[in-house]
Amino acid sequence: MTGGAQMDGFVALIRDLLCERGARRSSIHCESHLELPGWYRPEKKWDLILVANGTFVAGIEVKSQVGPSFGNNYNNRTEEALGSATDLWSAYREGAFKPSARPWLGYLMLLEECPASQSTVRLREPHFPAFPEFRESSYARRYQLLLTKMVRERLYDAACLILTPNSVPARYSEPSEELSFRNFVTSLLGHALASAEP
Repeated sequence: MTGGAQMDGFVALIRDLLCERGARRSSIHCESHLELPGWYRPEKKWDLILVANGTFVAGIEVKSQVGPSFGNNYNNRTEEALGSATDLWSAYREGAFKPSARPWLGYLMLLEECPASQSTVRLREPHFPAFPEFRESSYARRYQLLLTKMVRERLYDAACLILTPNSVPARYSEPSEELSFRNFVTSLLGHALASAEP
């Protein structure tokens, strides 16, 4: 989980699942040609996009976080995720992807499962109280809240949160069925099938 290509396996798996459902491999971009126009910035590079017959079908952001700086990284990831979605939907509203129907947007997060990500984080509330769901929450719980809220606010159509320790043999857990990989992929493939190329 160190280095720039640590999430390539997830991207390749999603690409292969899309191909199995009938998407043309040439329509799935996960190595190059990943830039999409924004409204607040000229363009943003996504981790996987599906563009079929000139139609923007789906875009996916894939991120990971391993300690030790969970606090700074959590704040940065939150701002990036919110900003990327807001920028894309504003560009869509302004016709950047015409004649595309509403595309599907997804966010996948792999988080290290360790004491630092599982321990309660102290809230700083010098002027106003934080919302109650953040009380006694860990960074893992905060990521779960972030992804759930982003989906329910329709910033993303689906999100996935996977926890795994930085150890061998590898194992993983999914703290929320709503944020499971199965749910994430089912939503994506359903949209891709509905937008299938002729």
